[in-house]
Amino acid sequence: MARIRKSTEPASKIGKQKVWRVGKYIRLSREDGNIISESVVNQDKILQDEIPNFFEDGFYEVIDTYIDDGTSGTTDIERCAFQRMVNDVKCGRINCIMVKNLSRAFRNSANQGHFLEEFIPLYSTRFISLYQPRIDTFLDPEIVHSLEVSITGFMNEQYAYKTSADVRRTFRHKRENGEFIGAFAPYGYRKDPENKNTLLIDDEAAQVVRDIFKWFSDGMSKNGIAKHLNELGIPSPIAYKRAKGFHFECPQAAKSDGLWCPSSVARVLQNASYIGTMTQGKQKVVSYKVHQRKSVPEEDWFVVENVIPPIVSREEFDMAQSLQRRDTRTPPGQTGLYLFSGFIRCADCKKGMSRHTAKGLAYYVCRTYREKSQKQCEKHSIREDVLENAVLTAIRKQIELVSNLEEIVEEINSTPVVHTESSRLNDLLAERKRELEKATNLLDSLYMDWKSGDISRDQYLRMKAKSASQAEQLEAAIAHIESERAALTQGVDAQDPYLSAFLKYRNVQSLSRGLLAELVNTIYVHKDKEIEIEFNFQDQYRRILEFIEINQNAV
Repeated sequence: MARIRKSTEPASKIGKQKVWRVGKYIRLSREDGNIISESVVNQDKILQDEIPNFFEDGFYEVIDTYIDDGTSGTTDIERCAFQRMVNDVKCGRINCIMVKNLSRAFRNSANQGHFLEEFIPLYSTRFISLYQPRIDTFLDPEIVHSLEVSITGFMNEQYAYKTSADVRRTFRHKRENGEFIGAFAPYGYRKDPENKNTLLIDDEAAQVVRDIFKWFSDGMSKNGIAKHLNELGIPSPIAYKRAKGFHFECPQAAKSDGLWCPSSVARVLQNASYIGTMTQGKQKVVSYKVHQRKSVPEEDWFVVENVIPPIVSREEFDMAQSLQRRDTRTPPGQTGLYLFSGFIRCADCKKGMSRHTAKGLAYYVCRTYREKSQKQCEKHSIREDVLENAVLTAIRKQIELVSNLEEIVEEINSTPVVHTESSRLNDLLAERKRELEKATNLLDSLYMDWKSGDISRDQYLRMKAKSASQAEQLEAAIAHIESERAALTQGVDAQDPYLSAFLKYRNVQSLSRGLLAELVNTIYVHKDKEIEIEFNFQDQYRRILEFIEINQNAV
């Protein structure tokens, strides 16, 4: 409550005395730990008790108390109460600021110097700090330039720096160990009451996550899923956290209306937490002084697998990622995607094919031919029902092939000796290494030819770029061959991803987008209406054939 202490001076002298309009500034942050004397209550009590001692000869009035609770003193911009106090000084509402000590007002020596040496004199304001170094700019204006004040500012800043460094080291250690350090658990999880760095499944939200993955793999679009969730009255992740009593804030929170939208569905589908992978450190603050956040390159993220109880399986998650990578559009007025959206392409121009209906039948037509130019591509088209039957038949034949491969692999693995060394891969690797050596030697000789004047600089640069590109391609080929050799040495069994992916659909009767995403990469339609299917697991398929050939030839 505002208070005025009346002077005992004669009435004729009172009118000439300055009336001090006092603002008490209080700050507490995590860097202060559990120091009782720094609590907001104790700071306020100390200031209130000390105020009368500084205004014995004049009027004073406590105008306001400015409190920044849980805020660092290394920056002025993010302290709302501090900024409000500055504005009150500028408009003349207060002309005296009182703090317990300098560390309450500043943890940044540069900001301290500017405030005390420039801002305070500019607005004819009095600044009082109770504890060492004791400051009263009205009684001793020059004290702000003293060595003691400068050293104190530097020490306060160093304290903030060391505290920040300790916190960063602690956070890094926790992230490396897969311990959760966020303020709020991801949607679908909750913090363990006995260990805040451990996540447990939130059954209510987790079921929504499972539904989203299932609906998406069944062909429902992200927009359709969002509409369906809203129709069911299921709150969005932000609204759900707030309904649970959390004071949840994020950049999207201010605009949130509590409803699901396609982007919130996409974030669920892309979150690797749901398969047990902890991903942290995607952003970081610039420094302990500059609290703005910036993105961190993906290679510097902290990624630890199998540290969270999974909500969906790896297969469900990978299927969702595959479907999201496809160029698909939701049909007007519908919530689901067509079966072949994002899978079907023209065999000649390699562009996607668009779906159209005529006389009650659906067709896929080359988009280049129909929408751009009939001179750029021929009319590739196929009826949707014909395409569906053809693809289903091809997948069944592929599954039959895989079943035969599985029997052969099991027979090989039952023999006393299983061979995993490929002479073909060894010869191919040796050949590529020889080619790389030639390309490297050519690069070296080109430099000498340029320096000796046998070729011009332009010729050197052109030939160097060509040779360097060739060397880069050879290095990539060598890495791929070595990867194949390493995989082959592990042998093949019935749990191979290629075998298990197809065999799980052994009795397939109809197609779904989830099945296509798992087994099919692209469907090409030729102008004679023939189709060509590029299946997933091409590398694994070749490796299994190599494994079978090696062992059958060794018999």
